[in-house]
Amino acid sequence: MAVSLAPDDLLRRVEGDVRRAIRRGRNGLRYAAGTDRPKVGLTPKDVVWKRDKAELWRYRSEAVQYAPPVVVVHSLVSRSYVLDLHPRNSAVRFWLEAGLDVMLLDWGVADAVEAENTLETYADHYLPEAVDAAREAAGTDDVTLLGYCFGGVLSVLSVARNPELPVRNLAVMATPVDYAGMRSLTGLIREGRLDPDELVDETGNVPPEAIANAFRLLRPTGDLASYATLWQHLWNDEYVEGYQAMAQWTRDHVPFPGATFRQTVGQLVRENALVEGTLRLGGTPVDLGAIKVPFLNVMAEHDHIVPIAAAQPLTGLVGSEDASELRLKAGHVGLVASRTAAKVTLPQIAEWIAGHSDRVGG
Repeated sequence: MAVSLAPDDLLRRVEGDVRRAIRRGRNGLRYAAGTDRPKVGLTPKDVVWKRDKAELWRYRSEAVQYAPPVVVVHSLVSRSYVLDLHPRNSAVRFWLEAGLDVMLLDWGVADAVEAENTLETYADHYLPEAVDAAREAAGTDDVTLLGYCFGGVLSVLSVARNPELPVRNLAVMATPVDYAGMRSLTGLIREGRLDPDELVDETGNVPPEAIANAFRLLRPTGDLASYATLWQHLWNDEYVEGYQAMAQWTRDHVPFPGATFRQTVGQLVRENALVEGTLRLGGTPVDLGAIKVPFLNVMAEHDHIVPIAAAQPLTGLVGSEDASELRLKAGHVGLVASRTAAKVTLPQIAEWIAGHSDRVGG
């Protein structure tokens, strides 16, 4: 039986539908024209260290309650502003508001100069230098390292290879270690049907288009589903603004340094050397058991890039007596940038870090 509305209620509903239709049309035209490029990475920060294209940023805060500082190590193949997408969707802002002293190690955009950078370049040189710069900037004896995706791999390698590194705590998010668990992404390369040099361009690096296409193949209908959701919310200015920021990031990959890519394919993917314990860098074996500091392995249950099977074994490979896991209901990116990240994932990460830090204020 149909429900009849009073004239005033009917008028208000019609007016609401009209306003939504107008906003949907306006936002649709703007999105199609590409005239409103979203502003990202807006949280105020200062550069406290720089080497080549790598920079260490310290985000400004007058409410630091915990020490040592948290040095977030980003991946090599994507832009770090995913951690500071939008004022209402920013892992950096959340952690600052939780009282953490947040720094971020951004690798910049690789070109021919970075083509010969190896895993050793990052684990043995850039990262230790950035750690020292972070300690000096914060006036502390050590730091907490928080690696995201491949940044987690670099963090683990750095601490394992440099046991004297002044790192109090080590946490990683969505970090691959067992590449047998990533067959959907690494299958062609793992099985030898594709030579890594076929993906390297004239600069000596893997171009961002190749990386973007690899991720797109994991979800071939992902764009269609995303557009359908956008259409449903096109009338909502706040939603569209956030959607544009995320859509920009998903298309905004950076080149992968060629030498690091060859090592990754040869040892990490094909030999699965991290799990097998056969990884050698700089002519010496890498023992993840050398990691003795408190360790947190954060995994996303709906991660289509680094599934649980690829990330979970890391917990048992480190030598830390204090080694724990967080399995969170999120996707790869949703761990740090989503409508629910501030409610579900980021608080638990901040709680672990705070619990392994010193209270200094508040």
